[in-house]
Amino acid sequence: MPLIAFTSPKGGVGKTTLTAQIAAMLARRGHAVLALDLDPQNALRLHLGRPMREDAGFMVELTRRPAWRQAMQPTASGVQLLAHGAADQRRALELGVALLDHPELLVAPVRDMLADPQQVVLVDTPPGASAALSALAPLADLLVVVLLADAASASLVPQVAGGRQLGRGTLAARMAERSVVVLNQVDLDSPLSRTVMDMSVAALGERLIGAVCRDERVAEALGDKRLLADEAPGFGGAAEDLVLLTDAIAAMARLPPPGRPRGARPALLDWGFR
Repeated sequence: MPLIAFTSPKGGVGKTTLTAQIAAMLARRGHAVLALDLDPQNALRLHLGRPMREDAGFMVELTRRPAWRQAMQPTASGVQLLAHGAADQRRALELGVALLDHPELLVAPVRDMLADPQQVVLVDTPPGASAALSALAPLADLLVVVLLADAASASLVPQVAGGRQLGRGTLAARMAERSVVVLNQVDLDSPLSRTVMDMSVAALGERLIGAVCRDERVAEALGDKRLLADEAPGFGGAAEDLVLLTDAIAAMARLPPPGRPRGARPALLDWGFR
């Protein structure tokens, strides 16, 4: 099944937030979703409702070749999580060096994850250039590049539009063909935000597949250990934008029609069949 990687050339753009929200919405639609956190910040677990005190994870043990199925953690949203695990700066650097020298440490288990025809794998990658992204990008069906609608991200739009953040050469060009862009925290009341959005539309065209508005409910949901997937349909704001973004990602990744939503009763049970 598809591998969808969320990336960004800079940190602080809401990449992890979007990874968690899209994962939860796909799970709510009935897809079997596995979320893999490659970011040493180890924050994806918090967005998916796991306890803050948990330090264990898959990536932090990668050089010991852990069994990924045993490392999976369930979440309330129905998403199966492979957390990064707590890592200090030294350990994070050691993992990066290990992946540069031996990318198969990560590639081999991810290939195994993708062998399950019913499973969608979403990956939260570290911001900027990283050994983890370099190892997994060739396997990705879709690279979702997250930017803010601000001046700092605006300066990166030409680089993203040309695919230069993925490197040079034929392989990088092929990966760029599979990359799409999302603008996060768009404020249509801000002239700067509108200008960045217009610039992105002009530079990226159809590769700009979504925009998520600035909405305080996103931060409030994290504080309450909720996801916007839990909001009632038609709630508007970022919740509506995330539904539309999920539709776009599912279409571009060519996800098959999902099964029934988790927790739903088979219709035949109402007639006494099973």
